[in-house]
Amino acid sequence: MELRDPETTRVAVLMGGWSHEREVSLSSGKACAKALDDAGFQVTMIDVQPNIIEQLTEARPDVAFNALHGKWGEDGRVQAILETLKIPYTHSGVLASALAMDKHLCKAALSKMKMPVVDDMIVTVEEVLNTEVMPLPYVVKPVDDGSSVGVHIVDRGSNSLADMLQADGLSMDERVMVERFVPGRELTCAVMGNVALGVIDIVPKIGFYDYAAKYQAGGSEHILPADIPQHIYRRVQRLALMAHMEIGCKGVSRSDFRYNDTEGSEGELIFLEINTQPGMTPTSLVPEMAAHAGHSFAQLVTWMVNDAGLDR
Repeated sequence: MELRDPETTRVAVLMGGWSHEREVSLSSGKACAKALDDAGFQVTMIDVQPNIIEQLTEARPDVAFNALHGKWGEDGRVQAILETLKIPYTHSGVLASALAMDKHLCKAALSKMKMPVVDDMIVTVEEVLNTEVMPLPYVVKPVDDGSSVGVHIVDRGSNSLADMLQADGLSMDERVMVERFVPGRELTCAVMGNVALGVIDIVPKIGFYDYAAKYQAGGSEHILPADIPQHIYRRVQRLALMAHMEIGCKGVSRSDFRYNDTEGSEGELIFLEINTQPGMTPTSLVPEMAAHAGHSFAQLVTWMVNDAGLDR
């Protein structure tokens, strides 16, 4: 890994954009920019617009720190622009970003490597509203959004689903992913380089781990290290590392799981998704896991700048 001199390294922090996760990205970007500035780097914050090529040409960075989330941030498209402009960048490359962003294709690829996943199907919003697409309960989620945007649990009495989907701005012919709901705990594990960090048990204060629980202060409790059987803890780490390696991720990623430890269950552990651009906000999980492993926030973002590159 190349050790870049902070005093002579210009870092452009890419943030904002125009996805559903714009506000989260702005929070991530500001936190990372401050930490990089404190570490001595020459930092420029770029609120990414459709003229991103002109913005980057004007900034002339040595490294792009990608703090974007969602479409046009972690789906391979901005990565392709950075590759074309020959600007080294953080996180995963074009192919891994695109594959991880499509939850259905990512699960299909990893299931061939014996990753434990639940059955899912791709249907239209109209089908979800007019038919029982699979036995209840099940989860409805966008195929290619993150931050738990638009995730809904459907069970008996879920008569507000139409209102929720309409609030998400989804049209009747838009495609969504439906998968079996797994009760129990929400677990997550980050990979930094090729090392799995600690496992967090996420306990939402109300309901499930949705957008509000993720990003509102006090929305959830993070138990680190997770109070789960040691063999499950180690298996989560192994599977997170496997997902990172098989998808071809670089830098930092975070994989999410469900662990069914409810009474009478057999301890089912299920992979949900891998995040190639995990949040870096004050309530985010990766900085917390890195701190638990002995890396301060400034050390984490410095490592990510040093890890930045091309052909990722």
